Amino acid sequence: MFMNACNNPFAENVIRSGRRQFIFDWFRVTATAGLLVWIIYASGAGLGYNWQWYRVPRYLYSFSDGHFLAGPLLKGLLVTLKVSAVSLVLSSLFGLITAVCRLSGSFTLRALARVYLELIRNTPLLVQLFFIYFVFSPMVDLSRFASAVLALSLFEGAYASEIIRAGILAVPRGQWEAAGSIGLGRYRTYRHIVLPQALRHMTPPLVSQAVSLIKDSALVSTIAIYDLTMKGQEIIAETYLVFELWFTIAAIYLILTLSLSLATQAMERRLAAAGSGMS
Repeated sequence: MFMNACNNPFAENVIRSGRRQFIFDWFRVTATAGLLVWIIYASGAGLGYNWQWYRVPRYLYSFSDGHFLAGPLLKGLLVTLKVSAVSLVLSSLFGLITAVCRLSGSFTLRALARVYLELIRNTPLLVQLFFIYFVFSPMVDLSRFASAVLALSLFEGAYASEIIRAGILAVPRGQWEAAGSIGLGRYRTYRHIVLPQALRHMTPPLVSQAVSLIKDSALVSTIAIYDLTMKGQEIIAETYLVFELWFTIAAIYLILTLSLSLATQAMERRLAAAGSGMS
């Protein structure tokens, strides 16, 4: 398969154009970052703001006796990554279950999945987060972290379910019929036949959904989860480095989401090249 992809002119063109696009993307990002830096400093000069960037690094990291120590912002970033990682796994699970229910022959399962989707997609995430934390969690004794993860997972899972459902529907009907002809049940058909093929269609948009999840995770600071945003708010209250810290926090989120976005683009190009090689 690899040799076919290498000898395929279309695959080579896809890879070559992908490299050009990658270089252009980084140039565009660099130019945009330079423009933003200029706007920030120009705005600060107009306001007469005294920039104190030299004070920011200590809140990111420090060294003691030659040992690296994570600062408050990096510790908050680790919490953000932990919340996002656990929520990503659970949201994928919720999305898969909901997608399978929507494609089920059972009216009850389809109705339950539809109610879940309509409730989640038509109410704000912040309202859902408050409801789970202030109303639901006291009844079942959930921690703040668990409440935040549950709210994010339910919210993102509703959108992931449509991606997974579309990926499943993209598998040719003949694959289902072939699985049935050799006696595979529904579970084994999904596991061995349908989902491995659907994964190719689902992966890029699911990674994009992960980008949205990371950005949405900033809302967990509203229930006193000490993530990156909450740590930033604490430091700002103590130091009054409003602009410096908010720009630093924004840059950290940008680096995270941009890295995932670039990974998604690279994945899409590789899948396109692999698909052309197999054909």
